[in-house]
Amino acid sequence: MDDEELPQNVADLAQASVPSAIRGIRACKRCGILKTLDQFVDDGCENCPFLEMVDDPEKVNACTTAFYEGQAAVMDPRESWVAKWLRVDNYLPGCYAITVTGQFDKEIEEELENRGCRWRCRPA
Repeated sequence: MDDEELPQNVADLAQASVPSAIRGIRACKRCGILKTLDQFVDDGCENCPFLEMVDDPEKVNACTTAFYEGQAAVMDPRESWVAKWLRVDNYLPGCYAITVTGQFDKEIEEELENRGCRWRCRPA
């Protein structure tokens, strides 16, 4: 069966990103997706490619945080009430933080504001 024959939600689920380890999990400050530091360095954030984290550990540290609470695995963001409650219903399937604590650098905040993007992290 070709990818073109798969329903979109099944194709999205096949690309879902989940943490590859239990230790060292970080949350994207913008969307709250959970991955390990290495996964962010290797793949960036699938929901926030404009943050350009791939192969840039400094950018990963600036755009992710280890300070988050709770986790929710979201398989079908468009249909999930949890995804709607977390405001991740327009993102890809994956594991998301319930709350994210941290702040972006001013330059990144300005870039996100110019793009009209909201972000999930809140100052401590």
